Amino acid sequence: MPMSHAEYLATRHFHGLTGLRALAAVAVVFFHYGGQALDGVQGWIAVHLFFVLSGFLITTLCLREEDRDGRVSLRAFWVRRVFRIMPLYYTVLAVTALFVVIGGQFWSSRLGDAMPLYLVFGNELVDYNTPLGMSWTLGVEEKFYFVWPALLVLTGLVKSQKLWLRMGICVVSVVAVVGVVLPLTGGMGWGKLAAHYVSLVIGCLLALLMHHPKGFALVRPLMRPVVAVPIALGFCVFQLCVGDLVPLVGGIPWFTPIYALASAILLVAVLAPGPVKRVLACRPLRFVGDRSYGLYLCQVIAAAPTGLLWPPGWAKAIATAAVALGIAWVLHRWVETPMIARGKRVAANLPSAKQLVAGAHR
Repeated sequence: MPMSHAEYLATRHFHGLTGLRALAAVAVVFFHYGGQALDGVQGWIAVHLFFVLSGFLITTLCLREEDRDGRVSLRAFWVRRVFRIMPLYYTVLAVTALFVVIGGQFWSSRLGDAMPLYLVFGNELVDYNTPLGMSWTLGVEEKFYFVWPALLVLTGLVKSQKLWLRMGICVVSVVAVVGVVLPLTGGMGWGKLAAHYVSLVIGCLLALLMHHPKGFALVRPLMRPVVAVPIALGFCVFQLCVGDLVPLVGGIPWFTPIYALASAILLVAVLAPGPVKRVLACRPLRFVGDRSYGLYLCQVIAAAPTGLLWPPGWAKAIATAAVALGIAWVLHRWVETPMIARGKRVAANLPSAKQLVAGAHR
């Protein structure tokens, strides 16, 4: 039997999604360093799986906080995000800059040109190659983290029909990008950039749908093992066919919403108790998934030594992923975990809205 809505709401940790995040991170590394030998994996598009996961998880956490506390604390949310994202990011940025300066390539690598944008999370606006080129995804996500929770708070003020208002915002956003922005821009420039937000919004839409009992009932049939397993296998085939499918729909920006929708369906299958979840929630994948942020950021640093030993291919891809994971393990132990814990403590000690109002009337 698939899980009930009550069981879904009671689930605190989505370990299957952690494993899925691990595979997405490794796929990106393999794309960057696997050369033609790994072209068929099409790991470049796995960042959109990250986006769907991010939209789903952030929205789910906010909705559960709203149910528990009656509201979403934007200050607490942003504090937790700052401590979750920024310490590790700035650590890797500083280490990368140090190595580049020592190598005398600060300006020739164009890291110096991009540094003003990298310091303020304008990473996606850097349209040239740098040693931290992959960090463009952080620029996209940081703006999402700033805007979307605020929209949830504003729509939360509308006590009746707020679910449909929120879902309406998601649907209108997707339609606006796919139906208006992409045709006007030809999928280039700002249109290509806007397409990335479609994946985030589709993840948000799935979270809204599953949080509501009637919405959950719509996707619950996909959680049956007899359905979830074919979905997971079908997604694997779909992933391998991405290279052939992209030209058929007019290019990457047009294909992005299709891939995001397929990823959302996969998420439902991964959440379901059964073989798919058991495979993705295994300890090795969870270990990598918990360190996937550091793995993703450290891939260029890791590729410096591995590039001296192997040309692009299986060996370099595996070695780079392994070295990046080792660095990520150290950073997870000494940077990520302590900073995340501190962020939670700071957020928990923030005065509530009621306390602020009471203080203002004294």
